[in-house]
Amino acid sequence: MVGIGTAVGVLTTAIVPRATVAVTVPAVVAAIVGLVLLGWPEAIGGAAGGVAGGVGATPIVTGALRRGGTRGGLALLVGLAAVGIAALAFVPVVGYLEAIVVPVVGLRVRSQAPDRHAGLRTLARD
Repeated sequence: MVGIGTAVGVLTTAIVPRATVAVTVPAVVAAIVGLVLLGWPEAIGGAAGGVAGGVGATPIVTGALRRGGTRGGLALLVGLAAVGIAALAFVPVVGYLEAIVVPVVGLRVRSQAPDRHAGLRTLARD
């Protein structure tokens, strides 16, 4: 259920790229589905996976939007990635690895983002 929660977090971020929504909605959805279908341990794992997916995908999606990506095209591509993540979650142990890898990739992308700078405005000074 951890890998499915991660996929739900990535999918939610593709639809609504806001950090608070991308973390809370998948955690609640995955926890409810895990609780109804499999019990408390899977509900907790699904919630953790939802948080991990939202945290990991938010910097990627917001960065792509900031750089000029279209919302519809980006939602389609990230949605397809979420489907792939969900498919891989059914492989034993891979779902747990997804919950680790997705936030690490997101934080790495965030740390490599260029700092804001003045650009050509600094050359316009007299």
